[in-house]
Amino acid sequence: MKKIFPIITLLIFISLIGLIIFQFVWIKQAVQYKAQQFERDMEKVTATAATQLAEENGNLSPFSRKNGDILFPLNAFPSTIVHRFSREEIRSKIKKSFEKNNIKDVDFEFAITSISIIGDDLQSKKYTEVYFDTAHNLRFVSPIISSNSSFSESIAPQELLVIVVPNVNKIIWKQMYWMIAGALAFTLIIFLAFFITIRALLNQKKLSEIKSDFINNMTHEFKTPLATISLAVDALKNEKVVNDKTKMDYFSGIIKDENKRMNKQVEAILQAALLDKQEIQLNEKPVHAHELIHAAINNIQLPLAEKKGKLETDLNATNDLIMGDEVHIINIINNLLDNAIKYSKENLKIKLSTQNFNNNLRIKIEDNGIGMNKETLNRIFEKFYRAHTGNIHNVKGFGLGLSYVKSIVDAHKGKIKAESVIGKGSCFIIDLSVMQPAIPIVHS
Repeated sequence: MKKIFPIITLLIFISLIGLIIFQFVWIKQAVQYKAQQFERDMEKVTATAATQLAEENGNLSPFSRKNGDILFPLNAFPSTIVHRFSREEIRSKIKKSFEKNNIKDVDFEFAITSISIIGDDLQSKKYTEVYFDTAHNLRFVSPIISSNSSFSESIAPQELLVIVVPNVNKIIWKQMYWMIAGALAFTLIIFLAFFITIRALLNQKKLSEIKSDFINNMTHEFKTPLATISLAVDALKNEKVVNDKTKMDYFSGIIKDENKRMNKQVEAILQAALLDKQEIQLNEKPVHAHELIHAAINNIQLPLAEKKGKLETDLNATNDLIMGDEVHIINIINNLLDNAIKYSKENLKIKLSTQNFNNNLRIKIEDNGIGMNKETLNRIFEKFYRAHTGNIHNVKGFGLGLSYVKSIVDAHKGKIKAESVIGKGSCFIIDLSVMQPAIPIVHS
């Protein structure tokens, strides 16, 4: 897994980079092709409209034209087209030419101009280039010549139809919108699939490590009491022990204690499974949190004394009435205090305090233990995760305690967060909603 994972990641990454490059090249070529096709279509539109203007007669006579009815020519030569057609008629014929060539929703401007150049030079590239504007606007020019050569020869001076299309790039991109959007969307989907795949592989790797740690811890946790029970059973077979009631009670007590210890570990695993299935039923009722805190403190007096630690309490909350399950609330306080003792240094000091904060009861447990790094702090509430302290067995447990605490706090619709600095200690903060105490009725 360690060797395959980097190879898979690298191959997928190279594939994505290649895909992006090819997508970029394809889109660029497609835009260029679309621009060339648009120019060809516009040349057809201009030529078609120019031919229609040359071969058809308009409604205006040379003497009925008004100055405002035509687009002003570029020079002073007399124009036959502008004498025969109004501005609206010319625009109408250009629009029909657009429709004939299947070009829709394109804004345009037009002009009828006169030029003294005649003959073959009208079709020359050198002549038409002077009518192209900037990269954003394109001009398309076509001489107004009838298919009837005798008719065209009678026209003097020569007239040109000029169609100007503004913002050509915008039109091209608009026509390719769905194609480009689809390409980008599918590329994004592939990126998302890549991200999900890598995340799944990382999670699988993490689960594999957690599974190995859990098996090692479980083996150690069960092996020690089983070995102790085995030794105690062997001792009970000894004749000297059998005849000594005090020794019998001593070794029987060892077997009972170790059996309780194993049952406690099995219960923790079963409880974690129930939490996963959300099958734990809370027996909630109004309880005073300070009473439950005192009960939890009594439970950890012995391990605290073994560590020669000190516990300072500062229960300042004026309202400690909460809706909660007594057993589980005591357990989460126990787990947090036990965790502080497990990961302690010399001169252990624990401070447990309460206060009211935004209609909540805030329970804060601080210690001066070994602390946690950022990675551990981010994963501390994960099931089976345990902070490594050099030797995997130097701190007992399955890594279920804080996961259980988080699940129970969430079940009570509360919040929990952890703060820590390596070498200086950790702080766990629990916020639980408080109930308003009933107002006693005073009888007169």
